[in-house]
Amino acid sequence: MATKIFDYIIVGGGSAGCALANRLSADPTTRVLVLEAGRPDYVWDPFIHMPAALTFPIGSRFYDWKYESEPEPHLNGRRVYHARGKVLGGSSSINGMIFQRGNQLDYERWAADPGMETWDYAHCLPYFKRMENCLAAPGTPSEKFRGEDGPLILERGPAASPLFEAWFEACRQAGYHITDDVNGYRQEGFAAFDRNIHSGRRLSAARAYLHPVMGRPNLQVETRTQVSRVVFRGTRACGVEFTVDGGAARVAQAGEVIVCAGAFGSPQLLQLSGVGNASELSALGIGVVADLPGVGENLQDHLEVYVQYGSKLPVSVAPALKWRNRPMVGAKWLFLRSGPGATNHFEAGGFARSNDKVAYPNLMFHFLPIAIRYDGSAPAGGHGYQVHIGPMYSDSRGTVKITSRDPSVHPALRFNYLSTPTDRQEWSEAIAIARKILSQPAFDEFNAGELSPGPSVSTEQEVLDWVARDSETALHPSCTCAMGTGPMAVTDPLSLRVHGVDGLRVVDASVMPYVTNGNIYAPVMMTAEKAADLIAGNTPLEPEPIPFYRHATS
Repeated sequence: MATKIFDYIIVGGGSAGCALANRLSADPTTRVLVLEAGRPDYVWDPFIHMPAALTFPIGSRFYDWKYESEPEPHLNGRRVYHARGKVLGGSSSINGMIFQRGNQLDYERWAADPGMETWDYAHCLPYFKRMENCLAAPGTPSEKFRGEDGPLILERGPAASPLFEAWFEACRQAGYHITDDVNGYRQEGFAAFDRNIHSGRRLSAARAYLHPVMGRPNLQVETRTQVSRVVFRGTRACGVEFTVDGGAARVAQAGEVIVCAGAFGSPQLLQLSGVGNASELSALGIGVVADLPGVGENLQDHLEVYVQYGSKLPVSVAPALKWRNRPMVGAKWLFLRSGPGATNHFEAGGFARSNDKVAYPNLMFHFLPIAIRYDGSAPAGGHGYQVHIGPMYSDSRGTVKITSRDPSVHPALRFNYLSTPTDRQEWSEAIAIARKILSQPAFDEFNAGELSPGPSVSTEQEVLDWVARDSETALHPSCTCAMGTGPMAVTDPLSLRVHGVDGLRVVDASVMPYVTNGNIYAPVMMTAEKAADLIAGNTPLEPEPIPFYRHATS
């Protein structure tokens, strides 16, 4: 590996890295090396491939980088845990498998910034369609918005249990629209969700994009390989320094380096390599290659809470989690790819505006037919259900900053959650809407009372105090190497090249200028698909300026 010269070295075999590896290596004359620090996604590993097992890899040192924020001043000084995939496929191998494009107006917002004109929805839609095979799309009103032959096979959640039926009816009773497809013509409303699950197995980016092409002679994939810095000749990137299983440092050479290490890892690697805020790098004894003050700035995320209710009837999926039942659940999944093990349980939810002044949805809801947390812990009482809820467009901004020249030391993460008046106002509105839906007559036969936050939390200040105590990240960190042309921009919107240097690009969630209003896996994959054409010099796909739903205020 150290003696070859590659056309492209892709740092990170996560979501974006897998897509780029597939598309760039499609040209047999192009030599591509993928360096992934985590483990392989072994085909026999149920913790990765069983959809319902997602709570097991999160928090495990074998699958998860286990980040923590710095003490958050507006969350009572709490450190917020952040799971990131430490395995081929990256976070797509451990996430909740929910596929949300974001609202069409998210991309209009991107395109409104100087230099970002080609990132509007019309330009992004063809890449969303190229990457997906939406099994629920043919013959539906949203058919022209969806792809049908891409590598990402999407199955629509069945959402057929009595609790899901009650959820949809309660949304209607509360005055909300039931839409046919939140990734189609109209996002606003409630519906069954698309999921990265196919035939009862998680369909990660590695399974969808990388494994089908691993036999290409011009593609080389290495795992357990930690990149410590980008190597420069002057201001041109010419390779990377790395270690394998903690061994001696080695160097691989390339015509270009593409960093796909995520919203935490990409700014960290740039800073370790001398690309970032010059004064901060100099203070750590790092030689400055390019003074880019925006590296590691503009950090955005989604914070969420669980509004949980007990159920009077035994209709939740709680029994499947009991230890005595797990062998049968596992066997049914292993041999039949069916049963409770074959679902992520995030089968439905929706999008709403927290007030009439908001132009498009700023709240996302995930409904679960069980009361449980990401770590698998559940409240006492057995059967229940819950809504995950949180504002999607917090105007709080954070940072990712290295504190050491040692690449094994996690950077300092500061999100500044709940630090603005708008952020705090939207939280109060969000909880009120969740309670409004869950208290509709459709839930009367199930509703055994609110478990969390509980009746004692009612005023706006009590809600904010509860959010400060109990909220968790929705695991959507982004925007730390943002595209743009201004003084704080890091990457060029027309090429994804890092400003101020040659031969170096970033392609992952970090290049988003603003976080979208849902789970970010789909926008990341769309960005990687579009970036592949920009990098390879292909003719970009033609934009598709088709009408989409806009609320009267937008």
